[in-house]
Amino acid sequence: MRAILLVIDSFGIGALPDAHQYGDTGANTALHICDAIPKDKWSALQRFGLGNCAALLGHHLTGCEPVSNPVAGFGAMIETSPGKDTTTGHWELAGLQLDKPFHTFPLSFPSFPPELIDAFSDQTGQEILGNKGASGTAIIEELGASHMNGNGIIVYTSADSVMQIAAHEETIPIEELYQICEIARELCIPYNVGRVIARPFKGAPGKFVRTRARKDFSMAPPETTILDHLQNHQIQTIGVGKIGDIFKEQGLDQSFHDTGNKACLERTFGLMTNDKGGDRFIFINLVDTDMLFGHRRYIKGYHEAIESIDDSLPDLMRLMAQDDLLIITADHGCDPGFKGTDHTREYVPLLVYQKQGTAKNLGIRTSFCDVAQSLASYFGVPAMARGKSFL
Repeated sequence: MRAILLVIDSFGIGALPDAHQYGDTGANTALHICDAIPKDKWSALQRFGLGNCAALLGHHLTGCEPVSNPVAGFGAMIETSPGKDTTTGHWELAGLQLDKPFHTFPLSFPSFPPELIDAFSDQTGQEILGNKGASGTAIIEELGASHMNGNGIIVYTSADSVMQIAAHEETIPIEELYQICEIARELCIPYNVGRVIARPFKGAPGKFVRTRARKDFSMAPPETTILDHLQNHQIQTIGVGKIGDIFKEQGLDQSFHDTGNKACLERTFGLMTNDKGGDRFIFINLVDTDMLFGHRRYIKGYHEAIESIDDSLPDLMRLMAQDDLLIITADHGCDPGFKGTDHTREYVPLLVYQKQGTAKNLGIRTSFCDVAQSLASYFGVPAMARGKSFL
């Protein structure tokens, strides 16, 4: 038996009822992409029932309308945990629900408390540039030249619970940047910060570009997740993309840190083609939708990234055995048609496919934890503490 959990990072389908508390009233990632590019699109996801997912919430995806006989079970999920970040979303998908949000820092200068900055400088030997909320591409344009001239390392935040550390690859080598981020990760634990992110870039002033050597340094999950649970019952667990970073490698038998959607999908195809037998759970994050297009509010690029994922689905389906399980969902929103550059608090789609299964309306699920509970049910292991199986 094999289960594949495919997370299209930030592919939300409409503002949650509490979105106003996050400044996200009216956000709808999928809808705003479809409205901006009103042509037929995403034929595989449409056959699965993506338009049906949106219709449950009263939304109409132009060019990806509901179908009368979807091939997958379809639904929408509410994030119960407070927050709208990668770690919170993935942890809840894995059965871990937060009672309080990760700590966020103010966006205005100075974002980080003096004692944190002082400890960071003392332990890394680096002076600080930035210390404010900013778009990652904007702040390296603003401060990249000063950084390259030896005036310090760029440290900034966003609306998420994050400390981001940017450095030019020729000024601070990538491995040194990772070591700096490891120090920052430890320093941020008392502040309950969800992630420290290494943001390497290259190029010259006016032509800086961020590289794919980004790395996330998350907190360790405080409780057992579906990864630990399956692993403890002799089911092989495999992470692809930034899954290992999100869970701090906890509960993973294998972790492939492939960068970009294409590489992650190719890894997934390889894992399924070269399967040597046994029960396996493959957990994949496809980050490009969020990192390259959502935050940059680039609708056309986001649409094309979904199109590439959609093109890969028929190949993935062909590689599936009769009893294999495929779950497609997201972790939060990042609406490219919305204000600002931050994540958006949204419902996420739920698409559940088995060749031998019967597609049905899975309704509006009240927690992402339903995914973890369904995986426990699928593999026949004891139930998780939270969630209701949709199988």
